Formats: sequence, structure tokens, C-alpha cells
Amino acid sequence: MEGYRDMSESNRTKVHVIPHTHWDREWYFTTSRSKVYLVKHVKEVLNALENIEGFHYYLLDAQGSLLDDYIRWCPEDEERIRQLVSAKRLMTGPWYTQTDQLVISSESMVRNLYYGMKTAQKYGHAMKVGYVPDAFGQSAQMPQIYREFGIERFLFWRGVSDNTNPHTEFTWEGSDGSRVFAVQMPFGYYYGGNIPENEEDLIPYLEKQIGALERKASTKHIYFPNGFDQAPVRLNLPELIERFNALDTEREYVMNEPERFLAEIEADSQDLPVLRGELMEAKHMRIHKSIFSTRADLKQQNNRIENLIANTLEPVLAISHSLGHDYPHRIVEDIWKLLFENAAHDSIGGCNSDTTNQDVAFRYKQAYDIALNLLDLHMRMIASTIQQEETFAFTLFNTLPYVRGGVTEIEAYIPEESFVIRDTKGRELAYTIVEKVDQTDYVLGQHIDLNPSRKVHLPERVYRAKLLVDLQEIPAMGYTQIVFDFSQGAAPVMERRNGDTIENEHFTVALQANGTLQITDKRSGQVYADQMVFEDNGDDGDSYNYSPPERDLIVSSAGTQMSTTTTQTSVSQTLSLRFTLDVPYDLEERAAGITSGALPMQVEISLRKGEKLIRFHVQVQNEVFSHRLRVLFDTGIASALSIADQPFGVIARPTSLPEVDVWEREQWQEKPITIEAMQSYAGLNNGSHGMAVMTEGVREYEIVGEQMDTIALTLFRTFGFMGKENLLYRPGRASGEKIVATPDAQLLGELSFTFGLHIQTSGFDEANVARAAREYLTPISSYQLCDFLNGRLIFAFRDEERVLERDYSLMSFSDDSNVVLSSFKKAEQSEGYIVRVFNPYLAQSANVNIHFNQPVHAERVSLGEQPLEPQQRLTEGEEVVRLPELAHCKLMTVLVSI
Repeated sequence: MEGYRDMSESNRTKVHVIPHTHWDREWYFTTSRSKVYLVKHVKEVLNALENIEGFHYYLLDAQGSLLDDYIRWCPEDEERIRQLVSAKRLMTGPWYTQTDQLVISSESMVRNLYYGMKTAQKYGHAMKVGYVPDAFGQSAQMPQIYREFGIERFLFWRGVSDNTNPHTEFTWEGSDGSRVFAVQMPFGYYYGGNIPENEEDLIPYLEKQIGALERKASTKHIYFPNGFDQAPVRLNLPELIERFNALDTEREYVMNEPERFLAEIEADSQDLPVLRGELMEAKHMRIHKSIFSTRADLKQQNNRIENLIANTLEPVLAISHSLGHDYPHRIVEDIWKLLFENAAHDSIGGCNSDTTNQDVAFRYKQAYDIALNLLDLHMRMIASTIQQEETFAFTLFNTLPYVRGGVTEIEAYIPEESFVIRDTKGRELAYTIVEKVDQTDYVLGQHIDLNPSRKVHLPERVYRAKLLVDLQEIPAMGYTQIVFDFSQGAAPVMERRNGDTIENEHFTVALQANGTLQITDKRSGQVYADQMVFEDNGDDGDSYNYSPPERDLIVSSAGTQMSTTTTQTSVSQTLSLRFTLDVPYDLEERAAGITSGALPMQVEISLRKGEKLIRFHVQVQNEVFSHRLRVLFDTGIASALSIADQPFGVIARPTSLPEVDVWEREQWQEKPITIEAMQSYAGLNNGSHGMAVMTEGVREYEIVGEQMDTIALTLFRTFGFMGKENLLYRPGRASGEKIVATPDAQLLGELSFTFGLHIQTSGFDEANVARAAREYLTPISSYQLCDFLNGRLIFAFRDEERVLERDYSLMSFSDDSNVVLSSFKKAEQSEGYIVRVFNPYLAQSANVNIHFNQPVHAERVSLGEQPLEPQQRLTEGEEVVRLPELAHCKLMTVLVSI
């Protein structure tokens, strides 16, 4: 190409000038503003690439959603974009949005890359570079994920400092051993964004900027990014590059783009150091390591929807498709894309203005509403064609690959009469009614009689009820039915009393005099005292970082007087606590040691019949400011390492960091801390027993205590400004905008949190913990099919032919399986199904055989659902798919055709 010279034989520094933008979809501004200005920006980019001589390339932040947004408003430019993307001059992909890597789910990351590459390829070319200019740290599983998408090179900014690697080039090895070639932008993606025009300024500018990069480089190639956040195109950049070459004859300056640059520098790189695992150092750049708990309310919504889509909705849609219904690809894609908008690093981080976070919350509402109603529709389509005669029938869906049972919560409309519940084998199931609200007028007033000739039973009264039912056997990846029999039965007994102890087959939980719990594990006899301590302390941080105030006052629930009630039924026991923490009203009171504020709390600890999980539900009436609330579990296990799940695997992290002793002297950008992210659980073990906390909410924990033996689960933290200066944990300038007040981030009002405690008695089996966490986050789904409900309340259905059996299983894992199912869904590009699994162990291998209900053809495919080369067929016309052994932290995707 004209203006691009081959200097491969030269020893001169080759400076690759990369014109680009980092386009935040939203931040202290809203997406609406960003999209409007994006139209102007992209038009200028297109005109520059087409009309300015020497303007060869432009990097559009590697996120394909920007082109979708632009084309939606400027469809007349689609062909121009196709030509430039196809020619590899306008660079986009592989991401759909510039996503976070630590607090969103593994499937969210995979789908972001899948739809990002699909979008970029639609326009002509998807950049095969893991380009991450601004994410707050890099997940240890990204090398494997990148390689699965055919991406072998990685270009980033945050997470590596010179105490680990003094150069910008290295090999990055992930948890599973996968490797990618990595190049760091050591001073950020905006380093070359402010090039001066005057010659007297330009020469010293180049010497300073390029000289600093040369001192970091291990080859002659330098990456010099020209761009910034939402900054306009530097239209005279080709002219400036000519001036660079004229003024600085000891270096060669060329315009380039990431793919070509990385190919050149990799060819010249030899004997590179290998960096392993997470990239989370903050010596030279901020990684905002406690952003995991910013805006806990939004994090909860994200986690709820991610779990609903991947754990329940997609498997139910696959079951529905196997029974003859259409698979709604576009609807599912739209749901994911709403989540991708919120998964962008600022959006999921919550480090935005309040107005922007209101937009984030609305997208979560949209995504959840669509997902929930799509799930309802397909459960209904299945339920309405099952052979049944009973008036009150419930279809229960198990979206895990093994038979499930146990006490499950079901919402139902029930009449006033007593009843018994039976399964398809006629067995009576124990149950209790947790709550019951009369909705007779509302429900019966919505009924529509589509066929007056058909007699429909209408009960005299209808109650909206919540039940706990002790289910027996729900088929793997399938459904079964239960029916309500009103011909017999008495109302279940629920006993409430002022007690302080509950128990089931596995545990006894008792409130101690000091306001903490004593948990006795009946299986081992082990007693765990002083559990569930709520700890409130000040938060002088901002939307990016938790930071304690200089003068803090820590308030503990230990020693607090509590009122207690126990509720006992045949299927569950619950210990309810009410108490108030006397806490400082704000940071000023905290510094003065005053506690005029009140934090009323209600806590329910539940044990379900036969379940090896202790469930917690916490409600807090938050009317105080700038503080953090955590719950502590003392494991009694002093440990140098914590264990937590990460995308497609598990990770061990140190519980203390030696860098804490030197960070101030070495002037780190942030204090190195052990506040960590998880996907669903975090725990400690000593080889003989272990304890893990599982969360539906904030995915953040820390190991604390003098012996590093206590798991601290963050419930929420609050603050009043987007950015603040001179934090204890983050000295210097403010991150974000310090003038942007965020009163919504104080989270005033009622807050609700749920989490579980899992105790293992014989060693610490990561697969067992991962399975328990997956079950906790994948409740049994149910659909009630009753004639009196058919109406405007749920949209009326006509009568359908009832042809389906009352029990159905599409597929199941072998009993000796120790892998974790990550995804089961219909394939994107064929009529087959995608089964994705991973090994949850730190060190050992895992395996599984997958049983289908009919002969199948199966082959391994990539995360992008492309066949591997050479092709790896697993079975031809058999009902069992035998997967090869998976090494630790390895994932595998299988395409199954029926």
C-alpha cells in the first residue's frame, strides 16, 4: 500500500502510529448522547479513509456494536462501511462491546465475542486481536477463550507492571495452559492522542513519548496509539507522520492497524517471558479492584438475568425445540445484546452518572421481562400439549443434566380447599404453603371462555400462593408433572415459635448469646461457632474503588440483641432474626465515633429437608451514607490461598500480598488488595474439610482475620460521587469525574440479599462445590396449566392436542461425571444442539459421557461453533457421546445433531 514502507532489514525503531478511538457507549454521559455523536464521528472516519491521501487505517475500538448503531441511523452508508471493513482499513471486532472480564459470566463473555465477530464479519472482516484498551484487569481464562475464537494475539493496557515484566511484549498463559502473544500499551491507549503541531514542540514531544516506549520495548517495533475517549479523528495525521519522518531520521514512522502491527512484532520477538494467570497489577495503572461491588443493585440485576438466560431459558428453549417448536434465535440475541450494552466496562462497573445508571437499570428490566416471558411462553407451549386430565397440573422443568429432587419453591394460584400433591408415579409429596394472598376478583375477572360448550371448573376463591414442595425425581434436562388432588388432604402444618434453633438431616443452626450463629455439622460432628457476623464500616471511596476513611469506625453485629422466631414445617425450618445495628449516619460521624444512624436488619436462615446448603436471606433498611456492609464466616482454616470459581474454571489466589509493604514507597497507582471477584462461590479448605459461600448477588469476597481464615462476602457499598481525589487506597487524581454527584449510589431504602453456605466434610472437591453452586443458581422452573387461568391475565391459548408424555428427558450426564455444564442450547448455525462443559478442578482431570434420548451425531467445535481442524468426531449414530478427558480448567464445546 502506498506510504507503507518495508523496512524489515533496518535496525531503526519502527513506530506504528495507530489512529483509533476509544468509544465509551456511556459513562458520565448517556448512550443517547454517545450515539448521536457517534454518527458524526463515523462519518468523519469514512470520509478520512476514502478521501485523505495516506489515511490508510482506522481502529473503531474493536466493538462491532458501534457499526450496528451507526447503520441503524445511517443505512445509506452500509456499502461504504462494507468496502472499508472488507479491505481491512476500518477495523472492528472481535467484541460486540468492550466488556468486563471479571464480574460478568463466562457465557456473557463468549456470546459477546460470538456476536461481535458475527457482526464484524457481516461487514467484511473481524479483527483477530484480543484488543482490550480499558478493561479493569484481565481474566486468567482469556487466553483459552481467545484461542477458541482463533485469536492468537492480545493487545491491552491494564494489569501488568514493571515489577512483573519490564517490557511490553510477553507470552500470556492462562489457567488451562493456553497461550497468546501479548503486547501491552504501557502508558494507555491515549498516549499519542495529543500530538503538538508546532515544530519546536514536536521534536521534544517525540523524543519524550517514543523514547519512553523504546525503553519498554524488547523489539524495534513501537505501538503509538493516536486517539482518546470519544476524540475526533486527527485528519492531518498522514501529514504529521511525514513530518515525524523528516524531523526524526533515526526512527521510521508508519500508519498501521493492530493486526499488521502484531504480526510484525511477533515475527521479531524471541525468548519472551511467560506471564501466567490473572493480570491484575496496579503499580502503573489503575485496575479499580473493588469495582466488583459498585452499585450492588445493578450487579444483582445483571447476575439474575445472566443466570436466567444461560441456566434456564436457553435449555428450556432447546427442550422445546426438540419437541417441535421453533427456536427464537433473534429474540435470544436481542436479550444478550441488551446485556452486552450493560457489560461494557463502565456500565457493568457502575462507574457512571446516576442518569446513565438509570438507563442501565432499564435495559436490565427490558432484558429480564423479555427473557421471563419467553421462558413462560415455551413452558406453556410444552405444558399445554402434555397428556393430562387434572384441573390443577404443574409442569416442572429441570435444566441440569442429571435427575434432581429436593424441596423447591413454586408459585401457584390455588383454591381455598385442602389438597395433596402427587407426582406422575402417584407418590404423595410433602409441602407447605409459605404465603397466600386472595386474588379472586383479579384472576377470575380475567378469564376468557373461548369454547362455551366446554365445561371449565372455576373455583369460588383463588389465592396467589408460594409453596415449598419436596419433589422426588425430575428427569435430567427435561420435565415432569405434579398434580393437586382436592379429593383428600388436610392443610399442612406450619409451627411458629420464639425459638433460636433449627435443624435438618445435616445441620443444626442455633443463635448464640452474642448474636452469632453456631453451626453443627451432623455428618462430621464439627462445630463452627461465631458464624454470620455482619460488619459495617465506612467507605470513603467512589464509583471505582472502595477505600476506608482515615478515621473509621467498624460496627459488628456480634453482641447485638436480636429477636428470634422459628418456623417449622415438614419440608423446611427457618430461623428469623430482627435487630438493628447502631452505625454512624455519615463519614463525619464515623470520624467522630458517633453512631446516631440505624441499620434495621431482618435475616432468615433456612434449612430445607435433605439439603446440604444453609440458605440466607437478608433485608436491610439503608438510611445511612457512605459505608460498606459485609457478612463474615469464620472457617477455622488458616490459609495462604483462597479458592473461587472464575470463567470456565477455578482459581487459587493468595490471601495476603507482599506488595502491600512497598506500594506507597514505590508510588503505586492503587494499593494492592485481596478483594477479589468470583463467579458464584469462594471458599477455604485445608484438605480435610472446607467451607464456601455462594452468592446470587455481588460477586466479591475477601479473606480476612489474623489467621486469614474468615470469608468476607460483600453485600453492598455506598458512596456519593463518581470520582474522588486522594483516597487511602488510591492516592492522587480522581478517577472519572469528581464533580459528578451520585446520590443514587447511596442505595437508600430497602435492600435484599441472598446467599448460601456450603460445608464439605471430607476434603475439598471443587466439582462438588461447583455443582452445588450451579444448583443454587438454577432453581426448578414450573408452569401451572389451569383452565381458569386462561385469559387476559396470561394471554388466552386455544386448546391444543395433548400428545406429549408426562415425563421427558432430552439428555443426561453419566453418574460419574465431574464436569460442569456451562451451556445447553440450540446451535446458532444448524439444527443441532450445543453442549458446553468445563473442568472445575484446580489440578486434576475431569470427564463425562453424555446420554441422549435417541441416536445422535456429535463433534467438537470451537466457542464460535466452528468445526475443529482436523475434524474431531465423537460419535456417529449412537445415544452416548463420550467426551475425551478434560485437563484442569479446560472447556469443551460439542455440537450434537439428532
